[in-house]
Amino acid sequence: MDLLKSMNAAVSYIENHLADDINYKEVAKITHFSDHHFKRMFSFIAGITLADYVRRRRLTLAAFDLKESDMRVIDVAIKYGYNSPDSFSRAFQALHGVNPSTVKNSDVPLKAYPRMTFHISIKGDVEMNYKFVEKEPFTVVGKKETVASSREEFNPKMWEHIEEIEESVKLYDNTSFSGILNISVTKENGDIDYYIATATTKPCPKELEILEIPSQTWAVFQATGEMPDALLTTWERVYTEWFSTSGYELAEAPEFVKGINDTKTEIWVPVKKKQ
Repeated sequence: MDLLKSMNAAVSYIENHLADDINYKEVAKITHFSDHHFKRMFSFIAGITLADYVRRRRLTLAAFDLKESDMRVIDVAIKYGYNSPDSFSRAFQALHGVNPSTVKNSDVPLKAYPRMTFHISIKGDVEMNYKFVEKEPFTVVGKKETVASSREEFNPKMWEHIEEIEESVKLYDNTSFSGILNISVTKENGDIDYYIATATTKPCPKELEILEIPSQTWAVFQATGEMPDALLTTWERVYTEWFSTSGYELAEAPEFVKGINDTKTEIWVPVKKKQ
């Protein structure tokens, strides 16, 4: 399985650079996903965020260094990327339950988080509803927010005013591809341009942003059930099950979510055949 091999290769890269400033864009290249998609896929498969995994592994190795070597607390803190002994001590105590200065001279209990290895078992006993759609170029207008890739969770501030924003963009909904679209565009630096928008042929007003979406093949997945749980579960299966067996990979184009009703949502993922 290509996905299995690439994820384990990515973990190997991370493990070899735990004492360095990890270049997550290089890690993502190993999996042929963007930085954003790799971090999301890691969370889906591993059950924890990539940041949490790296933090746990670094603090596990830090405990070994403190116990088994002559390194000072400040040296260990710097080795694993902490700017000060205080920030390192807080993180260490939160994970291990003890202060790092007490490790060397006592038999305090410590926690160890071993290296992660991916073994994906795909049963195929639950169906996935999807279809391929060849769509011509179209234009959307809406509100945009750039979400930094450094954030551990994708949580745009616009969600605090989502109903108000949706009402404002509905005024421009005038095509057969009707409805509110939640669009994510991954930039070269890993940041995400996130839009709450609608397809339109009307001119874009100055208070909104315009986005031209190119002609593309889309894999469209149906998420049915109570939201947002059904949506999150479907996203997880797209990345952990469908991509690993379909012969397709992500294309460089926006992805978006299109609501159908209260219990049904479509996930539009740009895809291309693997070379």
